[in-house]
Amino acid sequence: MKALAALLLIVAPAFASGTAKWEHDYQSALKRAKAEKKVVFMDLWTEWCGPCLHLQKNVFPTQEAQAALAKVVPFSALVQKRDGTPVAEGTRLSETFKLTAFPTMVILDENGKELRRQVGAFRSGAEFATWLNGK
Repeated sequence: MKALAALLLIVAPAFASGTAKWEHDYQSALKRAKAEKKVVFMDLWTEWCGPCLHLQKNVFPTQEAQAALAKVVPFSALVQKRDGTPVAEGTRLSETFKLTAFPTMVILDENGKELRRQVGAFRSGAEFATWLNGK
């Protein structure tokens, strides 16, 4: 019984972190959105942004966020590395979508048309899920 409990302690965090399949290429995300008839959730972030890292470590892995992300095509685009070095696709997207701050999260239709956005982090997975679900 102790072995089973120990195994559950090891395996449970993997299940808690969810299984949303994130895209890391814009065109792949749009293609998948068309195929699955879903919108794209685009997360534009930098490695030096504290709120961006908070989302990735504490919000997106939550059960509530994972349930909401299952209904969309999640796409993550790194815009700048920790030392400020730009990343090509992320920089292009930040210019296309006229970013003014990080993190910026954008909901897109399957053709890449912006439907709505959120600038700044969410405190919890539930708060994020409510926004992502359009409520």
